[in-house]
Amino acid sequence: MPMCEDGFFDYLREVDCSNVEVYAVPEGSVVFPKVPLMRVEGPVSIVQLLETPFVNLVNYASLVTTNAARHRLVAGKSKTLLEFGLRRAQGPDGGMSASKYCYIGGFDATSNVAAGKLFGIPLRGTHSHAFVSSFMSPDEILDRALLSHDGSSTCKDFVRLVQSWLSKLQRTGLLRGVFGETNQSELAAFTSYALAFPNDFLALVDTYDVMKSGIPNFCAVALALNDLGYKARGIRLDSGDLAYLSFEARNIFHAIEKEFNVAGFGKMTVTASNDLNEETLDALNKQGHEVDAFGIGTNLVTCYAQPALGCVFKLVEINNQPRIKLSEDVTKVSIPCKKRIFRLYGREGYALVDIMTGENEPPPTVGERILCRHPFSESKRAYVVPQHVEELLKCYWLGNSSKRREELPSLEKIRARCMQQLEQMRPDHMRRLNPTPYKVSVSGKLYDFIHFLWLSEAPVGELQ
Repeated sequence: MPMCEDGFFDYLREVDCSNVEVYAVPEGSVVFPKVPLMRVEGPVSIVQLLETPFVNLVNYASLVTTNAARHRLVAGKSKTLLEFGLRRAQGPDGGMSASKYCYIGGFDATSNVAAGKLFGIPLRGTHSHAFVSSFMSPDEILDRALLSHDGSSTCKDFVRLVQSWLSKLQRTGLLRGVFGETNQSELAAFTSYALAFPNDFLALVDTYDVMKSGIPNFCAVALALNDLGYKARGIRLDSGDLAYLSFEARNIFHAIEKEFNVAGFGKMTVTASNDLNEETLDALNKQGHEVDAFGIGTNLVTCYAQPALGCVFKLVEINNQPRIKLSEDVTKVSIPCKKRIFRLYGREGYALVDIMTGENEPPPTVGERILCRHPFSESKRAYVVPQHVEELLKCYWLGNSSKRREELPSLEKIRARCMQQLEQMRPDHMRRLNPTPYKVSVSGKLYDFIHFLWLSEAPVGELQ
């Protein structure tokens, strides 16, 4: 039995959005509860159809970008952050979205090749444990030749060169007692990978034993590459005590640089992964470590700490009549009427407060005092003298109107805005433990109207 009449589908085929206007906070902006992310104007039946796709598009994008930004704030500006979440994401669409919005939120690269191609995101990655364990011995490597970096000569047997360096490392005193015989299948895997990617050799060193096999095997291959003019990238740690292993690896790299006079070997990149999250990064920072880059997957793309964001879509005006949604829970009471939103900045360049005003109210002015009121608490109010005023809602879909339409920025510009916006927030608003709540306010005129409409719409009880 049909769930609805055929005429409804005929109606959907003819839907026309030419009378719809869409205003939005620029992508990459820091936003706070109660501040409208979008304002959609148009015929109510069409705008209602847009609710689900708009909320769907905004919710996850905002959630995962926020999660990425939180990881960036904990890791610090100097560390490289790599998004490794495709295999754990909520389906292929979720995986692509996660790669895009993690990049906006401050991550430097992704392992998702499709996202790299589609969005222009830098790509980073390593081989897998399965690649390492798929080898049995160096004898399996048939094509052993490697052209030098400058193209002037060819090493006919790169495998033998690697093995000679491993023997030197075994004989030298600097690694005495650290390792004996390393795993030869792992050495074969590293050698084969270096032959394929001599300019991007970064080895996963924990398949068998980090200190007794992985790092010595990596160093042998890296030194052989150095003989031919290449520079190895570094190692990835995916298990164990990441802080301790990073220190030990760094000490070995420095010792090799000094022993064999290999410039820059001590600065080899150490990448860490293994179910990392904000708490792990914070703990590593507190105890100290030598990790240069973090590969983060599951906890990043699934937003494990908060797996959903509660963005909602509310009617605030129809036929020029403001409307309000009431609730016993004051956080769910909507703020009525068509509004403009401004961010007010102080002398130090930090954002002080966001203020919502009615559409026809005069906007805040630099240097002029304005009263900012909490939307629902009568006693919470403050005067602000802004040093800079930024209007947040911009028109991105103008329908039939003659208003100026904002151009959609590139992904790089969105990412740059996100980083700039985070820097414009006071540190106490951004701290992980007990952050100072950011103030979201309304003008005095809008405050009075909210409470007038509230009293007008709320039913009056009767006591018997």
